[in-house]
This record gives sequence, C-alpha cells and structure tokens, in this order.
Amino acid sequence: MEYFLKLLLSGTTKGSIYALIALGYTMVYGVIQLINFAHGEIYMIGGFTALIFGGFLYSMGLPAPVVLLISVILAIVYAASFGFTIERIAYRPLRNKPRLSALISAIGISIVLQNFVLLAQTEKYLAYPSYLPDLPFLQPVKQYINATQFIILIVTALIMVFLTMLIKYTRIGKAMRATAQDKDMAQLVGVNINQVISITFIIGSSLAAIGGVLICSYMGQINYYIGFIAGIKAFVAAVLGGIGSIPGAVLGSFVLGWTESFGTGYLSSDYEDAFALLILVLILTVKPEGLLGKNQKQKV
Repeated sequence: MEYFLKLLLSGTTKGSIYALIALGYTMVYGVIQLINFAHGEIYMIGGFTALIFGGFLYSMGLPAPVVLLISVILAIVYAASFGFTIERIAYRPLRNKPRLSALISAIGISIVLQNFVLLAQTEKYLAYPSYLPDLPFLQPVKQYINATQFIILIVTALIMVFLTMLIKYTRIGKAMRATAQDKDMAQLVGVNINQVISITFIIGSSLAAIGGVLICSYMGQINYYIGFIAGIKAFVAAVLGGIGSIPGAVLGSFVLGWTESFGTGYLSSDYEDAFALLILVLILTVKPEGLLGKNQKQKV
C-alpha cells in the first residue's frame, strides 16, 4: 500500500507539471485552432531564464526565497515576451492561410528556439539548484511526498483556480470564449481579437515558464532539449483530455502522469514514454474527441 501511495503521489506531481504546459496548448488551440509546437521551447526558455538570473542573484548574497521570487517573475516576463513575439511574427501573418502553413511555422520556430539556446548555452545537461524551501510539517510523511512535490501541487491547484475564474468571470475571459466560438461575430460586437489572441499567448507562455522552473527544480537538471519531450507529453495530455478544453487538459495530464508512474513502478521504467503514447491510442480509439472534448461536426 505504501508503494502504491508513493506512485500515486509521484504520478499526481507529474500530472500537475504536464497540466501547466498542456493548458498553454489547449488555450491557444481553443482560441485560434493552432497547435503551437513551439510551446515546449517556451517552457525550456523559462527554466533557463530562472537558472541564469537565479545564479546571479544568489551570488549577490540574496536569501533563497527572494532569489526564487525574482527569478520566477523574470522567467515569466521573458517567456511571455517570447510568446507574444512569436505570435506576432510567426502566426499572425498566417492566420487566414491554410492550417498547414501555421503548423509548419510552429515546427520551424520550435527548431529555431532549440538551436538558439544550444548556441547561447551548452549541449550538456546543467545542474539546476532548487531554491524551493523545505517544509518541516511534511517530515512525518516525507516518505510519500517531499517539499518540492507539495509546492508543485499547491502552485498548480492555485493556477487552475485562477485560470478558471479568469475565463469564467472576467471581461478578457469572456472575450476569449467569444473569440473561440466565432471570431467574426466577436469582432462585430467589438471584441479586439488580435489583443485577445496576444493575451492568450502571454498567459500560456507565463504558465509554461512557471512549469519550467518547477520541473527543473524537481528534476535537478536542465538541457536545451527538455522542451521537446515535455512539450510532446503535454500535447498528448491536451489531446487525451480533449484539446481546446481546459478541464480536459487538466484531467488528461493527471491520467498521463498516473499512467507513467504506475507503468514504470509496476512494469518497467524503460517504457515510460511508450506508456504515454499507448494510453493516448487506447483512449482515442474509444473516444476520438478526448475524455472531455466535444464531438464537433465538420461544416461543408
């Protein structure tokens, strides 16, 4: 039973991290029906930004909580700037073109960002210091969950609540829903869809940056290629839950995290990535629109 609980919490932590990235995929797809394959690289850039600024601030003798706070803020700002710029130069000019054009552009941006970080940093894995604090009240249950896992779960839950409130009850959230439903009609009633799409990219990139800092602190290392694997898994989670659905992205992320955790724990760790794709194939065979996706009829 103890081993089962450890695997369950480990899978929940993984699912929380995937959810932070998957939300960016599903928000962008929900608004403009674009699969932003560069989103994983934004996550990686967020992690590198926090590493660089964190090391600089720590060398100045600042306390770890202050270093963590400033590093995360700078990572969010930097990643959001990348997301905003990518949308303006790579996706907006192709908005009325065939979807394949935007998809190829997304793949191209992903490769460019990978090589940019490879040239600017290194091809080797770098150690990633964790500035996350220890939590003494977790000592009695430390064999099940550590401080980093607990902080990841709490941060993810808070972001889910914030995002749900934003989408449901704020003016920009209503504009996002209107743009996702019908762009032309949204424009007719005064919605600035360019602004809405830019804000969607900024929010998605900010979440990816937070995910980058958390998962790198959890794993203890970073590399220019981590965005590709994490991005693919988050994309799988978004599709699994029903891409375009925010609750679906969260549910799909947890299903993926638990599948990987129990698969590696009870079967073999050699097939961790294969488990992710296997569960995707199985669920989409039964429910092609995803767990919480809607079956949309194609217009003739």
